[in-house]
Amino acid sequence: MLSRRQTLLGLISLVGNTGLATAASPNQSPGYVLDLASTEVKFGFQLNGFWQNGTMPILRSQIALNPKRLAATRVSVSLDASAAKTGLIFATQAMTSPEVLNVEKFPTISFATQRVLLSDDGRLSNGAEVIGDLTLRGVTRPLSLSVDLFRRPGSTVDDLSRLDFSLRGSLSRGAFGASGYPRLVSDTVRLDIRASLQQVI
Repeated sequence: MLSRRQTLLGLISLVGNTGLATAASPNQSPGYVLDLASTEVKFGFQLNGFWQNGTMPILRSQIALNPKRLAATRVSVSLDASAAKTGLIFATQAMTSPEVLNVEKFPTISFATQRVLLSDDGRLSNGAEVIGDLTLRGVTRPLSLSVDLFRRPGSTVDDLSRLDFSLRGSLSRGAFGASGYPRLVSDTVRLDIRASLQQVI
């Protein structure tokens, strides 16, 4: 009969193989996995002066998070640029074309945390930042995202079994060489990532 620890390690292994985030080390406590059903990677851009939204699925990710050592939080995520979608078919086709994302040559976009700046009150919210490297079209540049991490509404102070977080920021697509259709599409792209973490250890 499998022990509880063997069962949990098996689940973590299964989760890792399906592209969900796992804690960086099996010895880290607590460990969390990313709940993809409650996670959405959204981006926004201006098309002819009007804001449009799109989504991009997660391929692979890792999250190392210990609520007692928030400054040591590390996030690594790979997005499937080839499956990016907007609400307009022609905008999606233009976005994935060689002039912009060039998904045939660069099918993924990745981000890896380098450091975390906590807020003045030592929290991973209220002005906290996640600073890392974004790789898009084979070009890697630094990117800073504001972060907010919270317990689920209605949960007790010591209940860390489910955590919700959001990451927000913006980037210049031209800085990564994704500069096609400049007269139609704005250079600034907004990022809005909302996710949920579930404790597994």
